[in-house]
Amino acid sequence: MPQTLAQAFARNFLGHSPRWYKLTLTGFLTVNPVLLIAIGPYVAGWALVLEFIFTLAMALKCYPLQPGGLLALEAIIIGLASPQQVYQEAVQNFPVILLLMFMVAGIYFLRDLLLVIFTRILLGVRAKPLLALLFCSMSALLSAFLDALTVVAVIITVASGFYGVYHRAASGKRYSHEHDQADDTSIHRDHSADLEQFRAFLRSLMMHGAIGTALGGVMTIVGEPQNLLIGHIMGWQFIEFFLRMAPVTIPVFIVGLIVCFTLEWRAWFGYGTPLPPAVRQILENFEAAEREQRDRSQMAMLIVQAVSALLLVVALGLHLAEVGLIGLTIIVLATAFNGITEEHRLGHAFEEALPFTALLVVFFGVVAIIHQQHLFTPVIKWALAFEGDLQKVAFFVASGILSAVSDNVFVATIYITEVKSAFDAGKLSVEQFNHLAVAINTGTNIPSIATPNGQAAFLFLLTSTLAPLIRLSYVRMLWMALPYTIVLSATALACVWAFI
Repeated sequence: MPQTLAQAFARNFLGHSPRWYKLTLTGFLTVNPVLLIAIGPYVAGWALVLEFIFTLAMALKCYPLQPGGLLALEAIIIGLASPQQVYQEAVQNFPVILLLMFMVAGIYFLRDLLLVIFTRILLGVRAKPLLALLFCSMSALLSAFLDALTVVAVIITVASGFYGVYHRAASGKRYSHEHDQADDTSIHRDHSADLEQFRAFLRSLMMHGAIGTALGGVMTIVGEPQNLLIGHIMGWQFIEFFLRMAPVTIPVFIVGLIVCFTLEWRAWFGYGTPLPPAVRQILENFEAAEREQRDRSQMAMLIVQAVSALLLVVALGLHLAEVGLIGLTIIVLATAFNGITEEHRLGHAFEEALPFTALLVVFFGVVAIIHQQHLFTPVIKWALAFEGDLQKVAFFVASGILSAVSDNVFVATIYITEVKSAFDAGKLSVEQFNHLAVAINTGTNIPSIATPNGQAAFLFLLTSTLAPLIRLSYVRMLWMALPYTIVLSATALACVWAFI
């Protein structure tokens, strides 16, 4: 029976998303103007923020760019945010946009080297708790000096490489063959159980790695964007910033590693799945075959990638240029000297990052709503009403809760600006000003691991092409992050209370 034009529009709306999801989003778009008129912009603004979080939670049902974008567009149309404010938020975060556009693509052209290195690590460390500790601690170390998004891009590239090797083998194909990793129809029946176990194995490593970026990123002035902002306002250089944060960040790091080991040892919260022996055998065969077949041309390519990776670390460590521009440099070097000159081969490198870049700009639209409607103002006033040690705790708790809902960089910007204004007005002593800066920085970095909303690196992992392959959903991320969130936040809060 031929469909009507109305049915065609309804079918095309949000594509293959479930019918209930389409109806839910339609309800959101319908009720928001009613809330604005009936109750006011403050309630309507919070409703829209929660609706956007819902689209993130349902990322496996529909990529959040389209439904989130519709919500942001409606917010602008009904006056909850202005195009100018969205543009200002995007400009303020342009370094992050530049990083996503070029650094993630730059890591793509280093994937062969990364796969060689991490395959040897994976096959060399057989004890899963030790392997998890290695992934977590390496991510923390790298994130203390590099951007967390860059580190997450590296581990996503590595995990995608592992998954691709096994998925091809389980489908009866060679590694060099073209293959759709999202299609399980060609998986042999005797590989199905191993594939599910391998997915669980990769999920746990990715979560340990992502948590590691938060553990390391909070420590140094270059670890996270808000660290640099807070350090600039406070006049702290690299060493002073590290020492100011150390009473909180060092205990949190140690406790984080203990949690990592315990989760793997006790197999709690979705952790503890070992690498299946059949998968290990396939990866060992792949590594041996690659080593035997590696000719002079491939060796030259690996050398170019190694030199590019070394230049990447040096340039990022010394902050020779904006991170995104360093990523563009890596693209130029790794492609020019490895003979990658065709446009279509270059294009594959940008497939992962550009959809997320667009989503991030939509997210800035939601941040503009928070900013323009002053949604966080009551919480800030509540925290400033306290004094002494209670004020430190209040700022840590308030910034932590809001960072789990909104972007932690935005929360830190709002809080440190308000605290600086209070200090300039003579309402805070120098010592208390320093204490609140530490509380804000640790509060926006550590509790924000609770949800993918708080940190761009976590959101990047959730919306990556790897997440649906290993069945890493929003809810599953919440569950796997929960023990880290509770223990690390409690540890940080105790340290803020006792040591600063």
